[in-house]
Amino acid sequence: MFGIYELRCDYRINPIGLGARIPRLSWKLQSDRRGTVQSAYRLQVSLGEQFDSIVWDSEVVRSEQSVHVEPQELAILPRTRYYYRVEAWNEAGEGSGWSETAFWETGLTDAGKWDADWIAAPEKIGGDVFPEAVPMLRRDFAIDGIVTSARIYATALGIYELELNGQRVGDSYFSPGWTSYDHRLQVQTYEVTELLQSGDNAIGAQLANGWYRGYLGWDGHRELYGSQTALLLQLHIELADGRSIVIASDDSWRAATGPILMSELYHGETYDANLEKEGWSQAGFDGSDWLPVKLIEHSKSILIPQENVPVRKIEELAPIAILHTPSGDTVLDMGQNMVGWVRFTVRGDEGQTVMLRHAEVLDKEGNFYNGNIRAAKQLITYTKKSNEPETFEPRFTFQGFRYVQLSGFGESVRPDDFIGVVLHSDMQMTGSFACSEPLVNQLQHNITWGLKGNFLDVPTDCPQRDERLGWTGDAQVFARTAGYLANVAPFFGKWLGDLSADQDPDGGVPFVVPNMLEKKPSLQNFGRPVNSAAWGDAAVIVPWTVYQCYGDKRILEDQYESMRAWVEYIRGQGGTESLWDTGFHFADWLALDGPDPNSPIGGTDMHYVATAYFSYSTSIVQKTADLLGRWDDARDYASLYDAIRSSFEAKYVQPSGEMTIPTQTAQVIGLYFGLLHGDAREKAISKLMELLEESDHHLKTGFVGTPYLNFALSENGQNDEAYKLLLQQDYPSWLYQVTKGATTIWEHWDGIKQDGSFWSDSMNSFNHYAYGAIGDWLYRNVAGIHMVEDQPGYKQIRIQPQPGPGLTWAEGKLETMYGTLISRWSREQFGSGGGMEVTVVIPPNTRAEIVLPGSASIEDITESGIALADAEGIQNIELTTAGLKLLAASGDYRFVYQTLS
Repeated sequence: MFGIYELRCDYRINPIGLGARIPRLSWKLQSDRRGTVQSAYRLQVSLGEQFDSIVWDSEVVRSEQSVHVEPQELAILPRTRYYYRVEAWNEAGEGSGWSETAFWETGLTDAGKWDADWIAAPEKIGGDVFPEAVPMLRRDFAIDGIVTSARIYATALGIYELELNGQRVGDSYFSPGWTSYDHRLQVQTYEVTELLQSGDNAIGAQLANGWYRGYLGWDGHRELYGSQTALLLQLHIELADGRSIVIASDDSWRAATGPILMSELYHGETYDANLEKEGWSQAGFDGSDWLPVKLIEHSKSILIPQENVPVRKIEELAPIAILHTPSGDTVLDMGQNMVGWVRFTVRGDEGQTVMLRHAEVLDKEGNFYNGNIRAAKQLITYTKKSNEPETFEPRFTFQGFRYVQLSGFGESVRPDDFIGVVLHSDMQMTGSFACSEPLVNQLQHNITWGLKGNFLDVPTDCPQRDERLGWTGDAQVFARTAGYLANVAPFFGKWLGDLSADQDPDGGVPFVVPNMLEKKPSLQNFGRPVNSAAWGDAAVIVPWTVYQCYGDKRILEDQYESMRAWVEYIRGQGGTESLWDTGFHFADWLALDGPDPNSPIGGTDMHYVATAYFSYSTSIVQKTADLLGRWDDARDYASLYDAIRSSFEAKYVQPSGEMTIPTQTAQVIGLYFGLLHGDAREKAISKLMELLEESDHHLKTGFVGTPYLNFALSENGQNDEAYKLLLQQDYPSWLYQVTKGATTIWEHWDGIKQDGSFWSDSMNSFNHYAYGAIGDWLYRNVAGIHMVEDQPGYKQIRIQPQPGPGLTWAEGKLETMYGTLISRWSREQFGSGGGMEVTVVIPPNTRAEIVLPGSASIEDITESGIALADAEGIQNIELTTAGLKLLAASGDYRFVYQTLS
């Protein structure tokens, strides 16, 4: 059996509204035999689903490429649907036949094609009584024919929802998302053919503040991007008789307020059902008391088709308990620190008002506690309109919470009346990890939920308090872990576009993207909110990580000038061009070795960190320039990298070979970034082990050192120590949080202290994913799933698990662009006999090297019961210091062998 499945265009299945000039087409192969490799493919693109109007045909191409294939000669038109199909042949000449048909559809990509006007509700539409009410906009229109196709192209200043003939349009939330609004604003495309009818129709919209006009940051500022919400919309209708109709936002629309009296991302939503206007988005509604909209001036040149995957409702959680706290509150326990909202039913009298307050944790007495969310209210208020049960859920706000304090519901509260609705960017979840230690499995769960909670349109630091910003440092340290858990290429691609847009002319990179900190001086707190090492390096590290995870060369092409500009900015900062020894840096943020235990500043010299990251980013830009054929740049950055290493050694390595900075993080990043060699490297390994002995085998690292700590150990002969750190259960450790009941990753190692008290309310998030970067080590070193740098995207794979003390089995699964990849090892069936079983699944059209750790010789190993020397698909066997290395074709393998003592 040989076939093709899961066709994707720019990572998506049958997307509409794309803006790429040349889309990338990908497919997966399926086969029931080992060693399946694509030898050729043929790709066709048609304007008709039956392929009776082919506009591009690759003919037969001799190539293994099945990911990111570009139809280069195809002239892409806006507002057009393209159908495509592919057939492939394997190495034996066997053909797949044509795949199922897939499609993509382009959006309204030309700003000059917009007939619509920006429309807004008149000033103070809610008057003095409801000054923060969410405006509703509507228009009636008639269709005198049979609709064959219809699309809405829409965006907003603020966030919006649409209704057409009383039906919600689409399933996305918080559109158009948060971008660098001064430079980029996404446009969404909706297929609405089935929502229209011949005769009378009506379209409506609601506009909330969102990120554009609402509260942002920790100082109570709002209207950072603008003071007026507005809508821009075009509805394109195709009729059976060949005519086209365009319904656009213009001065024929009318506006009114509705039942949403307040909606803010931080503060929640206030809803009075008595103010509902039934049928307001349907034809025939009497809107005579509605007011004319006003037209406003705003640029259309900043419009771009949707780049990110939309935010959607992803799953639902039922509460696990209703608690009655010592202070007398009734509190829902959702069992999981989640992001989204609660859908609830209210049973009671007309006019009854209920309130839901949201928090992450209870205090040590078991009482509701929301001090750590600072000024964010996270409050939902609902007023009933009848004596019947009424069900409600918010629309334009989200909360970060596990616990919900209920007010006004009466004494009898039914658990079935509450459902937690989880929202985040609708990324394809791709990776999983499990092992023999339940606490580590809970840690993996917490890492995954950290991604779910903080990947809501932008990679936020936290989803609950009055912040929720796209901190660049958090994103870059977690990017590799995120690329295992989910397909984050579109998510990061959009965010990196905003990073480039907000980058300073001199190449400097903001602390947060989008850079709202520049909008108000009081929000900055650090002087100018730009240019911290490890934070600004997101400009280089994140695109390189996406390239490595998905083989996506285009993201390097798109981001190259941004990457290069960041390194050039650093180059001009130091006393010499090969040191970065100036300016403010967060350095090893929240490390435990600083001089002041109550300060977030760690003990590792900030300029040491800056120069180390300077070297790392320079090495990446050099490799990127080489990949893109920018040979002069590649030579220049290779020379710069050599100079940085020499300057680093001269400044930070003593003649004895010891580092001048005696912290865990200093040793770790010196080792991991390849800045230490020979005697200096050996001294750093010894010093790191000495420091870990002094701390009784506990970490003291912060945001910079933690992601690389276990790698520095495992890669330098100290794998057992890395396992010891992983499995520590007391403070400070990853599992300490788990033993304290965490269901997400904390911002502080001791967010809840050992006596049950809290770290300071000023900065104590319980859903803060940065320390979840340990996931990268779990997937790579424990499970053993490695990519190969010069064959990115798992085209070439290295399976190299490194078992250690404390675990008897581990397994990693990853859905790659080529198919399912699995690596599992187990010692369970061997007891103390020193044996191991390794199970590997390699996707078709890829190859792998498999390193069997601890293997004595080829004679000790069987593969699915066959002597390894006779096994099908094993192409070469080589003894290495890490174990036996096998070159394997794609397929399923099961190795059983005795290991060296």
